[in-house]
This record gives sequence, C-alpha cells and structure tokens, in this order.
Amino acid sequence: METKNQLVVKVDRDLEDITPGYLENRKKDLLLLPRAVAEKDFETLKMIGHRMKGSGAGYGFQFISDIGTRLEQAAKRQDLKEVQVCIEQLADYLNRVEVVYL
Repeated sequence: METKNQLVVKVDRDLEDITPGYLENRKKDLLLLPRAVAEKDFETLKMIGHRMKGSGAGYGFQFISDIGTRLEQAAKRQDLKEVQVCIEQLADYLNRVEVVYL
C-alpha cells in the first residue's frame, strides 16, 4: 500500500533481476551530478540526462525518463538552476520509490 511518502511503481516481473541494479546506477549518478555542476561540466550533465531519458521508461520509471529529458535540455542551455532542480527531484524520487513486481 502506498503511503504519502512512498511512490509505488509497478514493474514487469521479467525485469526483477535487473531493476535494483538500474536504480543503484541512478543513485551513483546522483554522486556524479553535483561534481559536474560544480565544474560546470555540461557535457557530463547532458550525457547523464540523455542516458536517463533513454532508459527510465524501459524499466517502468517514466519519471526518470522525464527528469532525464529536462536535465539534458537544461545542460544544453547551461541552466544550472534547472539542473539543480532536476537533481533534487531525482534524489527525492529515488529515496521514495518502491518497486512492486507484477
């Protein structure tokens, strides 16, 4: 049952073996993103955003794809404020997401 702090995402049981690793890799991205912001490394920001955009929905995480799209576009514009918003939203999402396999 979903509480107000949890975000329940229903994922195909066929992805059960690889989903935890996927989410762990997004958490690793969260460690890289602040450094890229500090260094104004827009190429790294674009690359991470592009990767999330292309992969999230395939695992059942449309929100990750959406954030990836926004992150990639913000990096292209060199909009650090929007990049920071994306990072904060991704961190919040990853802290609250609960996967249910169907």
